[in-house]
Amino acid sequence: MSRRPVNPARRFADSASIPLSSSLHSKSKSSPYLSVGLLLLGAILLIGYSYSGSGLFGGDKDGVSKIEGESSCTLDVQKSIPFLKKVYGDSMRKVLHVGPESCTVVSKLLKEEDTEAWGVEPYDMEDADNACKVLVRKGVVRVADIKFPLPYRPKSFSLVIVSDALDYMSPKYLNKTLPELARVSIDGLVIFAGYPGQPRPKVSELAKYGRPAKLRSSSWWIRYFVQTGLEENEVAMKKFEQATTKKSYKPGCQVFHLSSYR
Repeated sequence: MSRRPVNPARRFADSASIPLSSSLHSKSKSSPYLSVGLLLLGAILLIGYSYSGSGLFGGDKDGVSKIEGESSCTLDVQKSIPFLKKVYGDSMRKVLHVGPESCTVVSKLLKEEDTEAWGVEPYDMEDADNACKVLVRKGVVRVADIKFPLPYRPKSFSLVIVSDALDYMSPKYLNKTLPELARVSIDGLVIFAGYPGQPRPKVSELAKYGRPAKLRSSSWWIRYFVQTGLEENEVAMKKFEQATTKKSYKPGCQVFHLSSYR
């Protein structure tokens, strides 16, 4: 239910209409006006504070991040880390993240107990912050075109997580990249892909991604996985759904759990 915020200017205008000379007549007459004014001021401040929590006055940072993250599966990855740990257990000890903002995901993973993490950033990183540059300098995060073979040995990571990367690839390059992701994983792949109809990147961002996102349906992806020889990990999928449902969390992107090549 929407409420109209109290207009402070109107309240103060009403109180200002009281003649100043009246306050000189007696304290008994001025004190009621003063009390009413203070009460009104307190009410205005209280209402303003309560509405600011819902973003009415532009003070809700979480609200902004949700809007910015509607087309971002990488944000879903960050929120899903606790659930992925419950599902994969020891397989979360050595993780590779592939996708934009990989520095952010890797930094979050490294804060988890008994977790080593690496990242591959497939896009331009000119606007990277100092913390990200340190990760790149140390080789923890690499900048690499994922249309070519990944710079890792087979089965280098227990789990590979991909977000906001495959949506921008045509089947021609997917045919090369997806087997590469499976090649470097031991226990599986987790792919976060956008739903058809999700907001697309702005025109100014297309130069970074190279092409508009091709958001595909779940049935398209499942058929493609079968053609590529990858099987869905139904056990992991059910565990993930149970864990997220229990916490009333629904990812904004499609999440696929795949078994690695044997």
